[in-house]
Amino acid sequence: MGRHGTIAGRKAAQDSKRAALFTKYAKAITVAARDGGDPDYNSSLRVAIEKAKAISMPNDNINRAIKKGTGELGGASYEELTFEGYGAGGVAMIVECLTDNTNRTTSAVKSMFDKHGGNVGTPGCVSYMFSRKGDIIIEKTDDMDEDQVMEDALEAGADDIITNEDNFEVQCDPSVYGDVDGALRKAGYNIVESEIEQIPSVESTPNDKDLKKLKKLVDMLEENDDVQNVHTNCSVDLDSVEL
Repeated sequence: MGRHGTIAGRKAAQDSKRAALFTKYAKAITVAARDGGDPDYNSSLRVAIEKAKAISMPNDNINRAIKKGTGELGGASYEELTFEGYGAGGVAMIVECLTDNTNRTTSAVKSMFDKHGGNVGTPGCVSYMFSRKGDIIIEKTDDMDEDQVMEDALEAGADDIITNEDNFEVQCDPSVYGDVDGALRKAGYNIVESEIEQIPSVESTPNDKDLKKLKKLVDMLEENDDVQNVHTNCSVDLDSVEL
């Protein structure tokens, strides 16, 4: 099954974290809107809105987040923070945050790592094992033409298309991510997940005991409102790990 798991597993994981995702996506929309509040001319904002709509975020929430970003409404000013380190079993981790209080976030992230057998390292300690790429997951259907998917993705600017059990994984350079995402949505594909990911060049497979510790750490991090994304080089789909 691999580190990405299945479409069903992804949807179940999203459903269980819907409330937390509302907060995270609202922050992402606010930050993206700093570069302009019109999604037709701001691909980062358009992608953020599409992801929010995919989890049924109310339009009022989306519009309020946009207005905060453009300055029409007052609100917190968010700063990007990135932490690198290791989880249980030596699994490399990158944690990306948006926060209005760096001290609070730094303290919380370090505490969670310490509590679950990990440690936060210095900048660059694990990022060399990852490549930053746009990563777009398309749901596979029986009537889908694989060659057509590849043609559409490549024409949109994708670098690679990986065929999995129930999905196609389209990867591209972050600079064209918004364009590729938009072109695939316009072509009518069902986009299950779309992110700028940290793709590991080397994967790690911890034992069962360490997998459970890693799962607890990732779950705690993802429940924190300041944490936007958690990337690991674990070869196992953590959503399939039972605690």
